[in-house]
Amino acid sequence: MVQDFATGEVLMLAYVSAESLEMTLESGDLHFHSRSRDAIWKKGETSGSFMHLRQLRYDCDGDALVALVDPAGPACHTGQRSCFYREVLGSASIRKDAPPAPGEPGPVTHEGLAALERTLRNRAVERPDGSYTVKLLEDPGLIAEKVEEEAEEVVRAAREETEERVAEEAADVLYHLGVLLVSRGVSQAAVMEVLNARSR
Repeated sequence: MVQDFATGEVLMLAYVSAESLEMTLESGDLHFHSRSRDAIWKKGETSGSFMHLRQLRYDCDGDALVALVDPAGPACHTGQRSCFYREVLGSASIRKDAPPAPGEPGPVTHEGLAALERTLRNRAVERPDGSYTVKLLEDPGLIAEKVEEEAEEVVRAAREETEERVAEEAADVLYHLGVLLVSRGVSQAAVMEVLNARSR
């Protein structure tokens, strides 16, 4: 199983042999074994979407691996970020390599911040008219003011309001902080690395 090192999102599933595993460990880039072709292939060799290994874990039985990677592009040959882009019983076609359906798969909790960061980065590049995010990105002082304002509001909610209101105000803080990070070119992964270092 392959997961994004920074976000934990599942990207793909593939088979490895002893030889492909050795090549992965030697090169630092994922290599797999194609059972249909009986051949080793390097992920990204034709597409450019290499997967640079950050950590390799194995399970309690010693018969399954999780590769935590920095992906250089989409994991799926269809161009999707993850090979797991459709839901069972969802509205997308079940045929092989069918495109995703709008709104699928439904977001899950642990993907929220990563999805937000991708959206904010897209806004920074595309600069759509009328976007509140773009307005913030164009005024660093306003971003700072909004982070401060939203932090005060979550503290007030924590003192005086319901848990639901605390969650809503905390979401506002995270959004505005996300915009601030994008405006400064700081990734959420960099922030998480600081937290990880502090928790050791």
